[in-house]
Amino acid sequence: MSQPTAGNATLLRLFPFLRWWPQLNAGTLKADLIAGVVGALIVLPQGVAFATLAGMPPAYGLYAAMAPAVIGALWGSSRHLVSGPTNAISLVVFATISSLAEPGSAHYISLVLTLAFMVGVMQLFMGLVNLGTLVNFISHTVVIGFTAGAAVLIIASQVKNFFGLQIPRGVSFFETLHQFALLAGQIQPWVVAVGGVTLGVGLIMKKWRPKFPYMIVAMLAGSFTAYALNLWLGVETTGIRTIGALPGALPALSHPEFKLETLSELISAALAVTVLGLTEAVSIARSIATKSGQRIDGNQEFIGQGMSNIVGSFFSAYPSSGSFNRSGVNYEAGAQTPMAAVFSAPALILIVLAVAPLAAYLPNAAMAGILFMVAWGLIDFHHIAAIARASRSEATVLGVTFVATLVMHLEFAILVGIVLSLLLYLNRTSRPRIRSLLPDLNDPQRNMIERQAGQTECPQLKIIRIEGSIYFGAVNHIDEYFHEIAERRPGQKHLLLAGRSMNFVDVAGAELLAHEAERRRKAGGGMYFFSLRESALKMLGKAAFSDRLGAIVNFPSTTLAFSALVPNLDPEICATCQARVFRECAGMPRPA
Repeated sequence: MSQPTAGNATLLRLFPFLRWWPQLNAGTLKADLIAGVVGALIVLPQGVAFATLAGMPPAYGLYAAMAPAVIGALWGSSRHLVSGPTNAISLVVFATISSLAEPGSAHYISLVLTLAFMVGVMQLFMGLVNLGTLVNFISHTVVIGFTAGAAVLIIASQVKNFFGLQIPRGVSFFETLHQFALLAGQIQPWVVAVGGVTLGVGLIMKKWRPKFPYMIVAMLAGSFTAYALNLWLGVETTGIRTIGALPGALPALSHPEFKLETLSELISAALAVTVLGLTEAVSIARSIATKSGQRIDGNQEFIGQGMSNIVGSFFSAYPSSGSFNRSGVNYEAGAQTPMAAVFSAPALILIVLAVAPLAAYLPNAAMAGILFMVAWGLIDFHHIAAIARASRSEATVLGVTFVATLVMHLEFAILVGIVLSLLLYLNRTSRPRIRSLLPDLNDPQRNMIERQAGQTECPQLKIIRIEGSIYFGAVNHIDEYFHEIAERRPGQKHLLLAGRSMNFVDVAGAELLAHEAERRRKAGGGMYFFSLRESALKMLGKAAFSDRLGAIVNFPSTTLAFSALVPNLDPEICATCQARVFRECAGMPRPA
Protein backbone atom coordinates (compact mmCIF):
# COMPACT_ATOMS: atom_id res chain seq x y z
CA MET A 1 0.00 0.00 0.00
CA SER A 2 1.38 3.39 -0.98
CA GLN A 3 2.02 6.00 1.65
CA PRO A 4 -0.54 8.81 1.79
CA THR A 5 0.61 12.06 0.26
CA ALA A 6 0.18 15.49 1.81
CA GLY A 7 -2.62 16.17 -0.68
CA ASN A 8 -4.43 12.95 0.25
CA ALA A 9 -4.05 13.71 3.96
CA THR A 10 -5.60 17.14 3.45
CA LEU A 11 -8.44 15.62 1.42
CA LEU A 12 -9.14 13.05 4.13
CA ARG A 13 -9.09 15.80 6.72
CA LEU A 14 -11.72 17.75 4.77
CA PHE A 15 -13.78 14.72 3.79
CA PRO A 16 -13.11 11.99 6.37
CA PHE A 17 -15.86 9.77 4.99
CA LEU A 18 -13.52 8.98 2.07
CA ARG A 19 -11.68 6.65 4.47
CA TRP A 20 -14.56 4.18 4.71
CA TRP A 21 -16.41 4.97 1.49
CA PRO A 22 -14.51 2.33 -0.58
CA GLN A 23 -15.66 -0.35 1.88
CA LEU A 24 -19.30 0.05 0.93
CA ASN A 25 -20.88 -2.87 -0.88
CA ALA A 26 -24.25 -4.51 -1.20
CA GLY A 27 -23.80 -6.38 2.08
CA THR A 28 -22.78 -3.38 4.19
CA LEU A 29 -25.45 -1.17 2.63
CA LYS A 30 -28.15 -3.73 3.41
CA ALA A 31 -26.98 -4.02 7.04
CA ASP A 32 -26.73 -0.24 7.34
CA LEU A 33 -30.18 0.28 5.86
CA ILE A 34 -31.76 -2.11 8.36
CA ALA A 35 -29.89 -0.47 11.26
CA GLY A 36 -30.92 2.96 9.99
CA VAL A 37 -34.60 2.03 9.89
CA VAL A 38 -34.40 0.57 13.40
CA GLY A 39 -32.71 3.74 14.60
CA ALA A 40 -35.40 5.89 13.00
CA LEU A 41 -38.12 3.91 14.78
CA ILE A 42 -36.28 4.14 18.11
CA VAL A 43 -35.95 7.93 17.94
CA LEU A 44 -39.68 8.51 17.42
CA PRO A 45 -40.73 8.44 21.07
CA GLN A 46 -37.36 9.67 22.31
CA GLY A 47 -37.29 12.71 20.08
CA VAL A 48 -40.75 13.80 21.19
CA ALA A 49 -39.89 13.26 24.87
CA PHE A 50 -36.54 15.03 24.72
CA ALA A 51 -37.96 18.02 22.85
CA THR A 52 -40.64 18.39 25.50
CA LEU A 53 -37.96 18.16 28.16
CA ALA A 54 -36.02 20.94 26.40
CA GLY A 55 -39.08 23.20 26.29
CA MET A 56 -39.35 22.84 22.51
CA PRO A 57 -42.37 21.73 20.41
CA PRO A 58 -42.35 17.90 20.05
CA ALA A 59 -41.50 17.93 16.34
CA TYR A 60 -38.16 19.64 17.03
CA GLY A 61 -36.93 16.49 18.76
CA LEU A 62 -37.37 14.66 15.45
CA TYR A 63 -35.73 17.49 13.50
CA ALA A 64 -32.69 17.24 15.80
CA ALA A 65 -32.34 13.59 14.71
CA MET A 66 -32.28 14.33 10.97
CA ALA A 67 -29.60 16.73 9.66
CA PRO A 68 -27.25 16.35 12.69
CA ALA A 69 -27.25 12.56 12.30
CA VAL A 70 -26.13 12.80 8.66
CA ILE A 71 -23.44 15.45 9.16
CA GLY A 72 -22.13 13.90 12.37
CA ALA A 73 -21.80 10.50 10.67
CA LEU A 74 -20.00 11.84 7.58
CA TRP A 75 -17.57 14.13 9.39
CA GLY A 76 -17.04 12.20 12.62
CA SER A 77 -14.68 9.28 13.18
CA SER A 78 -16.99 6.72 14.81
CA ARG A 79 -18.71 4.17 12.63
CA HIS A 80 -21.58 3.69 15.06
CA LEU A 81 -22.15 7.00 16.84
CA VAL A 82 -25.51 8.54 15.96
CA SER A 83 -26.06 12.22 16.71
CA GLY A 84 -29.38 13.59 17.82
CA PRO A 85 -31.33 14.87 20.83
CA THR A 86 -30.19 13.64 24.24
CA ASN A 87 -31.63 13.68 27.70
CA ALA A 88 -28.75 15.56 29.33
CA ILE A 89 -28.49 18.30 26.70
CA SER A 90 -32.26 18.75 26.69
CA LEU A 91 -32.15 19.35 30.44
CA VAL A 92 -29.31 21.87 30.13
CA VAL A 93 -31.05 23.70 27.28
CA PHE A 94 -34.22 24.09 29.31
CA ALA A 95 -32.33 25.10 32.48
CA THR A 96 -30.30 27.79 30.72
CA ILE A 97 -32.75 29.22 28.17
CA SER A 98 -36.04 29.09 30.09
CA SER A 99 -34.89 32.04 32.19
CA LEU A 100 -34.45 34.10 29.01
CA ALA A 101 -37.71 33.33 27.19
CA GLU A 102 -41.00 31.47 27.57
CA PRO A 103 -40.46 27.76 26.67
CA GLY A 104 -42.12 26.88 23.37
CA SER A 105 -42.44 30.52 22.25
CA ALA A 106 -41.01 31.79 18.97
CA HIS A 107 -38.33 33.76 20.84
CA TYR A 108 -37.41 30.70 22.87
CA ILE A 109 -37.07 28.59 19.71
CA SER A 110 -34.92 31.29 18.10
CA LEU A 111 -32.61 31.42 21.10
CA VAL A 112 -32.25 27.63 21.19
CA LEU A 113 -31.41 27.47 17.48
CA THR A 114 -28.84 30.24 17.98
CA LEU A 115 -27.45 28.25 20.88
CA ALA A 116 -27.05 25.23 18.59
CA PHE A 117 -25.06 27.34 16.12
CA MET A 118 -22.77 28.74 18.84
CA VAL A 119 -22.19 25.28 20.29
CA GLY A 120 -21.29 23.99 16.83
CA VAL A 121 -18.77 26.78 16.23
CA MET A 122 -17.08 26.15 19.58
CA GLN A 123 -16.91 22.41 18.99
CA LEU A 124 -15.56 22.85 15.47
CA PHE A 125 -12.89 25.26 16.71
CA MET A 126 -11.79 22.82 19.42
CA GLY A 127 -11.45 20.08 16.83
CA LEU A 128 -9.49 22.24 14.38
CA VAL A 129 -6.95 23.25 17.04
CA ASN A 130 -6.48 19.58 18.02
CA LEU A 131 -8.02 19.72 21.48
CA GLY A 132 -9.41 16.26 20.83
CA THR A 133 -6.37 14.86 22.66
CA LEU A 134 -8.23 15.78 25.83
CA VAL A 135 -10.19 12.56 25.41
CA ASN A 136 -6.97 10.62 26.13
CA PHE A 137 -7.61 11.41 29.77
CA ILE A 138 -10.76 9.29 29.63
CA SER A 139 -9.37 5.87 30.50
CA HIS A 140 -10.77 2.57 29.30
CA THR A 141 -11.88 1.79 32.85
CA VAL A 142 -13.80 5.06 33.09
CA VAL A 143 -15.52 4.30 29.78
CA ILE A 144 -16.53 0.81 30.97
CA GLY A 145 -17.95 2.19 34.22
CA PHE A 146 -19.69 5.08 32.46
CA THR A 147 -21.23 2.73 29.88
CA ALA A 148 -22.54 0.36 32.53
CA GLY A 149 -24.00 3.26 34.53
CA ALA A 150 -25.63 4.80 31.47
CA ALA A 151 -27.10 1.40 30.54
CA VAL A 152 -28.67 1.13 33.98
CA LEU A 153 -30.07 4.65 33.57
CA ILE A 154 -31.62 3.64 30.25
CA ILE A 155 -33.27 0.67 31.94
CA ALA A 156 -34.49 2.85 34.81
CA SER A 157 -35.94 5.40 32.39
CA GLN A 158 -38.04 2.66 30.75
CA VAL A 159 -39.32 0.98 33.90
CA LYS A 160 -42.48 3.09 33.89
CA ASN A 161 -43.25 2.17 30.27
CA PHE A 162 -42.49 -1.52 30.71
CA PHE A 163 -44.67 -1.90 33.82
CA GLY A 164 -47.29 0.73 33.01
CA LEU A 165 -46.58 2.88 36.06
CA GLN A 166 -47.08 6.62 36.46
CA ILE A 167 -43.50 7.45 37.48
CA PRO A 168 -42.73 11.16 36.89
CA ARG A 169 -40.40 11.82 33.99
CA GLY A 170 -36.89 13.06 34.78
CA VAL A 171 -36.63 11.75 38.35
CA SER A 172 -33.27 10.38 39.57
CA PHE A 173 -32.29 6.73 39.44
CA PHE A 174 -32.86 6.16 43.14
CA GLU A 175 -36.13 8.06 43.07
CA THR A 176 -37.21 5.79 40.21
CA LEU A 177 -36.50 2.77 42.43
CA HIS A 178 -38.40 4.42 45.26
CA GLN A 179 -41.39 5.18 43.05
CA PHE A 180 -41.34 1.65 41.64
CA ALA A 181 -41.47 0.22 45.15
CA LEU A 182 -44.35 2.51 46.10
CA LEU A 183 -46.33 1.77 42.92
CA ALA A 184 -45.54 -1.95 42.62
CA GLY A 185 -49.14 -2.78 43.42
CA GLN A 186 -50.28 -0.80 40.37
CA ILE A 187 -48.27 -2.76 37.79
CA GLN A 188 -50.36 -3.27 34.65
CA PRO A 189 -50.16 -6.99 33.72
CA TRP A 190 -51.26 -6.49 30.11
CA VAL A 191 -48.64 -3.77 29.63
CA VAL A 192 -46.01 -6.10 31.08
CA ALA A 193 -47.25 -8.80 28.69
CA VAL A 194 -46.60 -6.54 25.68
CA GLY A 195 -43.16 -5.61 26.96
CA GLY A 196 -42.41 -9.23 27.82
CA VAL A 197 -43.44 -10.47 24.36
CA THR A 198 -41.25 -7.83 22.73
CA LEU A 199 -38.29 -8.67 24.97
CA GLY A 200 -38.77 -12.43 24.62
CA VAL A 201 -39.09 -12.39 20.83
CA GLY A 202 -36.09 -10.08 20.58
CA LEU A 203 -33.89 -12.32 22.73
CA ILE A 204 -34.97 -15.47 20.86
CA MET A 205 -34.39 -13.88 17.46
CA LYS A 206 -31.03 -12.48 18.58
CA LYS A 207 -29.86 -15.90 19.73
CA TRP A 208 -31.18 -18.05 16.88
CA ARG A 209 -31.23 -15.55 13.98
CA PRO A 210 -28.65 -12.88 14.97
CA LYS A 211 -28.28 -11.59 11.39
CA PHE A 212 -32.02 -11.05 11.05
CA PRO A 213 -33.42 -7.60 12.03
CA TYR A 214 -34.57 -8.97 15.36
CA MET A 215 -35.43 -5.57 16.79
CA ILE A 216 -37.96 -4.85 14.06
CA VAL A 217 -39.44 -8.34 14.49
CA ALA A 218 -39.65 -7.78 18.25
CA MET A 219 -41.36 -4.39 17.82
CA LEU A 220 -43.85 -5.86 15.36
CA ALA A 221 -44.56 -8.74 17.76
CA GLY A 222 -45.15 -6.30 20.60
CA SER A 223 -47.35 -4.06 18.44
CA PHE A 224 -49.53 -6.95 17.22
CA THR A 225 -49.84 -8.24 20.78
CA ALA A 226 -50.93 -4.81 22.02
CA TYR A 227 -53.40 -4.39 19.12
CA ALA A 228 -54.93 -7.81 19.80
CA LEU A 229 -55.22 -7.19 23.55
CA ASN A 230 -56.77 -3.75 23.07
CA LEU A 231 -59.21 -5.19 20.52
CA TRP A 232 -60.17 -8.01 22.87
CA LEU A 233 -60.28 -6.24 26.26
CA GLY A 234 -60.28 -2.54 25.43
CA VAL A 235 -57.67 0.11 26.13
CA GLU A 236 -59.24 1.04 29.46
CA THR A 237 -58.85 -2.52 30.70
CA THR A 238 -55.37 -3.24 29.33
CA GLY A 239 -53.84 0.15 30.11
CA ILE A 240 -51.63 -0.22 27.04
CA ARG A 241 -50.47 3.15 25.78
CA THR A 242 -48.85 3.95 22.44
CA ILE A 243 -46.58 6.80 21.42
CA GLY A 244 -49.44 8.40 19.48
CA ALA A 245 -49.63 9.96 16.02
CA LEU A 246 -46.72 12.22 15.12
CA PRO A 247 -46.72 15.49 13.12
CA GLY A 248 -46.10 14.84 9.42
CA ALA A 249 -43.91 17.77 8.39
CA LEU A 250 -40.33 18.29 7.27
CA PRO A 251 -38.05 20.59 9.27
CA ALA A 252 -38.39 24.18 8.15
CA LEU A 253 -35.33 26.17 7.17
CA SER A 254 -34.23 28.33 10.07
CA HIS A 255 -31.48 30.79 10.89
CA PRO A 256 -29.76 31.74 14.13
CA GLU A 257 -29.73 35.29 15.47
CA PHE A 258 -26.38 36.98 15.04
CA LYS A 259 -27.11 40.01 17.19
CA LEU A 260 -24.25 40.80 19.56
CA GLU A 261 -26.70 41.09 22.44
CA THR A 262 -28.09 37.61 21.80
CA LEU A 263 -24.66 36.03 21.38
CA SER A 264 -23.35 37.54 24.62
CA GLU A 265 -26.53 36.42 26.39
CA LEU A 266 -26.00 32.82 25.34
CA ILE A 267 -22.21 32.49 25.70
CA SER A 268 -22.23 30.79 29.13
CA ALA A 269 -24.95 28.37 28.10
CA ALA A 270 -23.07 27.60 24.89
CA LEU A 271 -19.91 26.77 26.85
CA ALA A 272 -21.82 24.41 29.14
CA VAL A 273 -23.55 22.60 26.27
CA THR A 274 -20.28 22.45 24.28
CA VAL A 275 -18.41 20.66 27.04
CA LEU A 276 -21.36 18.39 27.81
CA GLY A 277 -21.97 17.54 24.16
CA LEU A 278 -18.34 16.70 23.42
CA THR A 279 -17.96 14.68 26.59
CA GLU A 280 -21.08 12.69 25.79
CA ALA A 281 -20.24 12.16 22.13
CA VAL A 282 -16.64 11.06 22.56
CA SER A 283 -17.39 8.91 25.61
CA ILE A 284 -20.23 7.16 23.79
CA ALA A 285 -18.11 6.71 20.67
CA ARG A 286 -15.34 5.17 22.73
CA SER A 287 -17.83 3.00 24.61
CA ILE A 288 -19.08 1.48 21.37
CA ALA A 289 -15.52 1.28 20.04
CA THR A 290 -14.52 -1.00 22.91
CA LYS A 291 -16.95 -3.52 21.46
CA SER A 292 -16.34 -2.93 17.75
CA GLY A 293 -12.55 -2.63 18.01
CA GLN A 294 -12.52 0.68 16.15
CA ARG A 295 -10.08 3.51 16.85
CA ILE A 296 -11.69 6.87 17.64
CA ASP A 297 -10.08 10.14 16.53
CA GLY A 298 -11.03 12.68 19.20
CA ASN A 299 -10.25 15.70 17.03
CA GLN A 300 -12.32 14.39 14.13
CA GLU A 301 -15.19 13.62 16.48
CA PHE A 302 -15.08 17.21 17.75
CA ILE A 303 -15.20 18.43 14.14
CA GLY A 304 -18.10 16.12 13.30
CA GLN A 305 -20.13 17.25 16.30
CA GLY A 306 -19.38 20.89 15.57
CA MET A 307 -20.47 20.66 11.96
CA SER A 308 -23.59 18.69 12.87
CA ASN A 309 -24.74 21.42 15.25
CA ILE A 310 -23.87 24.23 12.84
CA VAL A 311 -25.80 22.64 9.97
CA GLY A 312 -28.57 21.52 12.30
CA SER A 313 -29.19 25.09 13.47
CA PHE A 314 -30.31 25.92 9.91
CA PHE A 315 -32.69 22.93 9.80
CA SER A 316 -34.69 23.54 13.00
CA ALA A 317 -32.47 21.28 15.13
CA TYR A 318 -31.72 22.24 18.71
CA PRO A 319 -28.30 21.27 20.19
CA SER A 320 -27.49 17.62 19.64
CA SER A 321 -24.78 15.15 20.60
CA GLY A 322 -24.07 11.46 20.43
CA SER A 323 -27.09 9.50 21.58
CA PHE A 324 -26.43 6.53 23.83
CA ASN A 325 -29.73 4.86 22.98
CA ARG A 326 -29.51 5.32 19.22
CA SER A 327 -25.78 4.52 19.05
CA GLY A 328 -26.28 1.34 21.08
CA VAL A 329 -29.21 0.33 18.91
CA ASN A 330 -27.20 1.15 15.79
CA TYR A 331 -24.38 -1.17 16.86
CA GLU A 332 -26.67 -3.95 18.08
CA ALA A 333 -28.71 -3.77 14.88
CA GLY A 334 -25.61 -4.65 12.86
CA ALA A 335 -24.50 -1.31 11.41
CA GLN A 336 -21.27 -1.66 9.43
CA THR A 337 -20.47 1.92 8.45
CA PRO A 338 -21.69 5.47 9.23
CA MET A 339 -24.13 5.06 6.34
CA ALA A 340 -26.51 3.55 8.92
CA ALA A 341 -26.81 6.97 10.59
CA VAL A 342 -27.11 8.60 7.16
CA PHE A 343 -29.94 6.21 6.24
CA SER A 344 -31.69 6.89 9.55
CA ALA A 345 -32.43 10.49 8.54
CA PRO A 346 -34.38 9.82 5.30
CA ALA A 347 -36.00 6.82 7.00
CA LEU A 348 -37.19 9.11 9.77
CA ILE A 349 -38.43 11.65 7.22
CA LEU A 350 -40.41 8.94 5.41
CA ILE A 351 -41.85 7.74 8.70
CA VAL A 352 -42.83 11.26 9.68
CA LEU A 353 -44.40 11.99 6.27
CA ALA A 354 -46.05 8.71 5.40
CA VAL A 355 -46.16 6.37 8.35
CA ALA A 356 -46.55 8.81 11.24
CA PRO A 357 -50.20 7.84 11.85
CA LEU A 358 -49.13 4.19 12.25
CA ALA A 359 -46.91 5.20 15.17
CA ALA A 360 -50.15 5.32 17.11
CA TYR A 361 -49.98 1.50 17.16
CA LEU A 362 -46.44 1.31 18.55
CA PRO A 363 -46.74 0.61 22.31
CA ASN A 364 -44.52 2.34 24.80
CA ALA A 365 -44.01 -1.03 26.47
CA ALA A 366 -42.61 -2.50 23.23
CA MET A 367 -40.14 0.38 22.96
CA ALA A 368 -39.15 -0.24 26.58
CA GLY A 369 -38.50 -3.91 25.84
CA ILE A 370 -36.22 -3.00 22.93
CA LEU A 371 -34.30 -0.51 25.04
CA PHE A 372 -33.91 -3.09 27.81
CA MET A 373 -32.11 -5.35 25.33
CA VAL A 374 -29.92 -2.51 24.08
CA ALA A 375 -28.97 -1.40 27.59
CA TRP A 376 -28.14 -4.93 28.73
CA GLY A 377 -25.87 -5.36 25.71
CA LEU A 378 -23.97 -2.19 26.61
CA ILE A 379 -22.82 -3.62 29.96
CA ASP A 380 -19.41 -5.20 29.34
CA PHE A 381 -19.48 -7.95 31.96
CA HIS A 382 -16.30 -9.57 30.62
CA HIS A 383 -14.14 -6.48 31.03
CA ILE A 384 -15.76 -5.56 34.34
CA ALA A 385 -14.79 -8.98 35.73
CA ALA A 386 -11.28 -8.70 34.27
CA ILE A 387 -10.74 -5.26 35.82
CA ALA A 388 -12.06 -6.44 39.19
CA ARG A 389 -9.58 -9.35 39.18
CA ALA A 390 -6.60 -7.41 37.83
CA SER A 391 -6.42 -4.22 39.88
CA ARG A 392 -8.07 -2.96 43.04
CA SER A 393 -7.40 0.68 42.10
CA GLU A 394 -8.86 0.28 38.62
CA ALA A 395 -11.86 -1.53 40.09
CA THR A 396 -12.32 1.46 42.40
CA VAL A 397 -12.27 3.83 39.43
CA LEU A 398 -14.83 1.67 37.63
CA GLY A 399 -17.11 1.46 40.66
CA VAL A 400 -16.95 5.17 41.46
CA THR A 401 -17.64 6.10 37.83
CA PHE A 402 -20.58 3.69 37.71
CA VAL A 403 -22.13 5.07 40.90
CA ALA A 404 -21.44 8.67 39.87
CA THR A 405 -23.25 8.03 36.58
CA LEU A 406 -26.31 6.95 38.51
CA VAL A 407 -26.38 9.90 40.91
CA MET A 408 -24.93 12.77 38.87
CA HIS A 409 -25.22 14.28 35.40
CA LEU A 410 -23.34 12.20 32.85
CA GLU A 411 -20.62 14.77 32.15
CA PHE A 412 -19.84 15.14 35.85
CA ALA A 413 -19.73 11.39 36.29
CA ILE A 414 -17.08 11.14 33.58
CA LEU A 415 -15.18 14.01 35.19
CA VAL A 416 -15.22 12.19 38.54
CA GLY A 417 -13.80 9.07 36.88
CA ILE A 418 -11.12 11.05 35.07
CA VAL A 419 -10.04 12.92 38.20
CA LEU A 420 -9.91 9.71 40.24
CA SER A 421 -7.89 7.97 37.50
CA LEU A 422 -5.41 10.86 37.43
CA LEU A 423 -5.10 10.90 41.22
CA LEU A 424 -4.37 7.17 41.31
CA TYR A 425 -1.91 7.56 38.45
CA LEU A 426 -0.12 10.41 40.23
CA ASN A 427 -0.02 8.34 43.42
CA ARG A 428 1.64 5.47 41.55
CA THR A 429 4.14 7.61 39.67
CA SER A 430 5.00 9.66 42.75
CA ARG A 431 6.52 6.56 44.33
CA PRO A 432 8.58 4.97 41.55
CA ARG A 433 10.18 1.63 42.29
CA ILE A 434 13.88 2.02 43.09
CA ARG A 435 15.88 -1.18 42.69
CA SER A 436 19.36 -1.84 44.01
CA LEU A 437 21.40 -3.59 41.30
CA LEU A 438 24.41 -5.87 41.05
CA PRO A 439 26.29 -7.03 37.94
CA ASP A 440 25.68 -10.65 36.97
CA LEU A 441 29.19 -12.14 37.05
CA ASN A 442 28.00 -15.16 35.06
CA ASP A 443 26.65 -13.08 32.20
CA PRO A 444 29.13 -12.28 29.39
CA GLN A 445 27.11 -9.14 28.57
CA ARG A 446 27.40 -8.01 32.21
CA ASN A 447 23.69 -7.32 32.54
CA MET A 448 22.37 -6.10 35.85
CA ILE A 449 20.27 -8.13 38.26
CA GLU A 450 18.31 -6.94 41.27
CA ARG A 451 20.16 -7.27 44.56
CA GLN A 452 18.45 -9.74 46.86
CA ALA A 453 18.36 -9.50 50.65
CA GLY A 454 21.66 -10.69 52.11
CA GLN A 455 23.67 -10.24 48.91
CA THR A 456 26.86 -8.26 49.35
CA GLU A 457 27.40 -5.10 47.31
CA CYS A 458 30.36 -2.87 46.68
CA PRO A 459 31.14 -0.75 49.79
CA GLN A 460 32.07 2.24 47.61
CA LEU A 461 29.81 2.18 44.53
CA LYS A 462 26.00 2.03 44.77
CA ILE A 463 24.06 1.02 41.64
CA ILE A 464 20.34 1.74 41.40
CA ARG A 465 17.59 1.82 38.80
CA ILE A 466 14.69 4.28 39.18
CA GLU A 467 11.70 2.78 37.37
CA GLY A 468 9.78 5.89 36.48
CA SER A 469 10.12 9.54 35.66
CA ILE A 470 11.86 11.93 38.04
CA TYR A 471 9.33 14.72 38.20
CA PHE A 472 7.95 17.09 40.82
CA GLY A 473 5.57 14.49 42.25
CA ALA A 474 8.32 11.89 42.74
CA VAL A 475 11.26 13.99 43.97
CA ASN A 476 10.35 13.69 47.65
CA HIS A 477 10.21 9.88 47.49
CA ILE A 478 13.54 9.69 45.62
CA ASP A 479 15.18 12.25 47.91
CA GLU A 480 14.17 10.19 50.95
CA TYR A 481 15.82 7.15 49.35
CA PHE A 482 19.03 9.09 48.71
CA HIS A 483 19.16 10.18 52.34
CA GLU A 484 18.44 6.65 53.53
CA ILE A 485 21.34 5.08 51.61
CA ALA A 486 23.62 7.94 52.67
CA GLU A 487 22.86 7.23 56.35
CA ARG A 488 23.02 3.44 56.10
CA ARG A 489 26.08 3.17 53.83
CA PRO A 490 28.07 6.42 54.12
CA GLY A 491 31.05 4.72 52.50
CA GLN A 492 29.18 4.39 49.21
CA LYS A 493 30.18 7.82 48.00
CA HIS A 494 29.80 6.91 44.34
CA LEU A 495 26.37 6.43 42.75
CA LEU A 496 25.68 4.88 39.34
CA LEU A 497 22.13 5.38 38.01
CA ALA A 498 20.59 3.20 35.32
CA GLY A 499 18.78 5.67 33.10
CA ARG A 500 16.87 3.52 30.66
CA SER A 501 13.74 3.38 32.86
CA MET A 502 13.66 7.14 33.50
CA ASN A 503 11.23 8.38 30.83
CA PHE A 504 11.82 12.06 31.55
CA VAL A 505 13.26 14.45 34.10
CA ASP A 506 11.52 17.76 34.80
CA VAL A 507 12.96 20.88 36.47
CA ALA A 508 12.27 19.62 39.98
CA GLY A 509 13.87 16.28 39.13
CA ALA A 510 16.94 17.92 37.60
CA GLU A 511 17.24 20.10 40.71
CA LEU A 512 17.20 16.97 42.90
CA LEU A 513 19.87 15.19 40.83
CA ALA A 514 22.04 18.30 40.77
CA HIS A 515 21.83 18.57 44.55
CA GLU A 516 22.70 14.88 44.98
CA ALA A 517 25.65 15.13 42.58
CA GLU A 518 26.95 18.19 44.42
CA ARG A 519 26.63 16.47 47.81
CA ARG A 520 28.47 13.37 46.63
CA ARG A 521 31.22 15.37 44.98
CA LYS A 522 31.84 17.27 48.24
CA ALA A 523 32.01 13.93 50.07
CA GLY A 524 34.76 12.78 47.69
CA GLY A 525 32.62 10.69 45.39
CA GLY A 526 30.43 11.32 42.35
CA MET A 527 27.24 10.51 40.52
CA TYR A 528 27.25 8.82 37.12
CA PHE A 529 24.73 7.45 34.62
CA PHE A 530 24.53 4.70 32.08
CA SER A 531 22.03 4.44 29.21
CA LEU A 532 20.45 7.78 30.16
CA ARG A 533 17.69 8.79 27.74
CA GLU A 534 18.25 11.73 25.41
CA SER A 535 15.36 13.77 26.83
CA ALA A 536 16.70 13.44 30.39
CA LEU A 537 20.24 14.21 29.24
CA LYS A 538 19.01 17.36 27.51
CA MET A 539 17.27 18.61 30.67
CA LEU A 540 20.30 17.90 32.90
CA GLY A 541 22.56 19.67 30.42
CA LYS A 542 20.77 23.01 30.79
CA ALA A 543 22.78 25.89 32.26
CA ALA A 544 20.65 26.03 35.41
CA PHE A 545 21.94 22.57 36.47
CA SER A 546 25.19 21.94 34.58
CA ASP A 547 27.39 23.89 37.02
CA ARG A 548 26.23 21.83 39.99
CA LEU A 549 26.12 18.54 38.12
CA GLY A 550 29.54 19.08 36.60
CA ALA A 551 30.47 17.12 33.52
CA ILE A 552 27.67 14.60 33.03
CA VAL A 553 29.15 11.12 32.73
CA ASN A 554 26.73 8.92 30.79
CA PHE A 555 28.19 5.52 29.96
CA PRO A 556 26.63 3.72 26.99
CA SER A 557 27.02 0.33 28.69
CA THR A 558 27.71 -1.23 32.07
CA THR A 559 30.98 -2.73 30.76
CA LEU A 560 32.40 0.71 30.02
CA ALA A 561 31.00 2.07 33.29
CA PHE A 562 32.70 -0.57 35.45
CA SER A 563 35.92 -0.42 33.46
CA ALA A 564 36.13 3.33 34.09
CA LEU A 565 34.82 3.55 37.67
CA VAL A 566 36.17 0.50 39.53
CA PRO A 567 39.89 1.21 38.99
CA ASN A 568 39.39 4.71 40.40
CA LEU A 569 37.81 3.60 43.68
CA ASP A 570 39.78 3.97 46.92
CA PRO A 571 42.49 1.25 46.69
CA GLU A 572 42.86 0.99 50.46
CA ILE A 573 39.20 0.03 50.82
CA CYS A 574 39.45 -2.32 47.84
CA ALA A 575 42.45 -4.04 49.46
CA THR A 576 40.31 -5.09 52.43
CA CYS A 577 37.07 -5.72 50.50
CA GLN A 578 35.72 -9.25 50.32
CA ALA A 579 32.68 -8.47 48.15
CA ARG A 580 34.48 -8.56 44.79
CA VAL A 581 31.24 -7.89 42.85
CA PHE A 582 33.00 -6.65 39.69
CA ARG A 583 35.28 -8.56 37.30
CA GLU A 584 37.74 -5.72 37.63
CA CYS A 585 38.11 -6.66 41.30
CA ALA A 586 39.91 -9.88 40.29
CA GLY A 587 43.10 -7.99 39.46
CA MET A 588 43.23 -6.18 42.79
CA PRO A 589 45.18 -7.39 45.81
CA ARG A 590 43.33 -9.79 48.06
CA PRO A 591 42.76 -8.87 51.71
CA ALA A 592 45.41 -10.27 54.04
